[in-house]
Amino acid sequence: MAREKMHSQITDESQSAFRRYQRLIVGSTRLGYTLKYELIVAIGSLAPGALGLWLRQKLYRRLLMRAGRGVFFGAGVTLRHPCKVAVGNHVVVADGCLLDARGDSNRGIRLGDNVILGDRATLRCKDGDIVIGNNVGIGLNSSLSAVGGNVLELADEVMIGPYAYLGGASYHHDRLDIPISHQGQDLKGGIKVGYGAWIGARAVIMDGVTIGRDAIVATNAVVNKDVPDYAIVAGVPARVLRTRRAEPVQAEVESPDPPIRLGCGGPSDPMPVLVQE
Repeated sequence: MAREKMHSQITDESQSAFRRYQRLIVGSTRLGYTLKYELIVAIGSLAPGALGLWLRQKLYRRLLMRAGRGVFFGAGVTLRHPCKVAVGNHVVVADGCLLDARGDSNRGIRLGDNVILGDRATLRCKDGDIVIGNNVGIGLNSSLSAVGGNVLELADEVMIGPYAYLGGASYHHDRLDIPISHQGQDLKGGIKVGYGAWIGARAVIMDGVTIGRDAIVATNAVVNKDVPDYAIVAGVPARVLRTRRAEPVQAEVESPDPPIRLGCGGPSDPMPVLVQE
C-alpha cells in the first residue's frame, strides 16, 4: 500500500536519515549524484529574478533524464527523483510546481513539447507513471497523480483548467473490522484523456476513467465513468448532456432531474459552456 510504504521509508531506522533522504527525494543512492542535486537545487532556489531563471534553465537539465530546448523553470520548483523526469522542447514549468517521479519500478514523468504547467501544478508518482503529450496546458494548482503501477496519460492538445484533480486511487472498504486505510487500494489502471479534450476548473477525474477525444468536462464535474468522444459532461456524478457532433449521444446514467442547458457559444446557441480555463 502506497501510504504505508512511504511511511516506512521515512521512518525506517535501519537506514540513516541521509540514505532515506536519497531514496525519497533524490532518487539515487550515489553520493556524487546526491551532491550534484544538492548544489544545483541550492543555486537554483536562492538565485533571484532573471539570474535565477537563467541558472535553472542551464542547471536543472543536468539532473533530468532528458531536457529539450528552451525549457523554462520558474521559482520554487521542486524536483523529486529528477533522473526519471524527461521534458520535451519549449516546456514551461511555472512557479511552485512539483515534479515527483518517485517509485521503485516505475518509468516516472514524461512531458512532450510545448507543455505548460501553471503555477503550483503538481505531478506526483507513487510507483506510477505520468505521460503527457504535446501542446498540453495544465492550469494552476491542478494535481495529477499516478500510484501503484497506474498510468495517467494525456494525449496531445489537452487543456486542463485550474484546481482540477486527476488520478489517485480508491480503497477497498468491504470489511468493518479493520480501518479502510488497511484494506488496500482498489487500483483500476489509471486515466486516459484523449486528443483535444478540455477539462474544466475544479473537475475531478477518477481512477479507471477514459475521456474521449475532443470531449468537454464541465467545471466542478466528478467523472467516475468513461466519457465518449466529443461528448459534453457535467454534474456529480458526471453525465452526458449532449455531443459536439450532429448525432445524439445516449447518456449512460439516467437522471430524473430536468435537462441542463449548455451551449458552445455559437450563433445558434448563445449560452456559454460551463467550463473555465
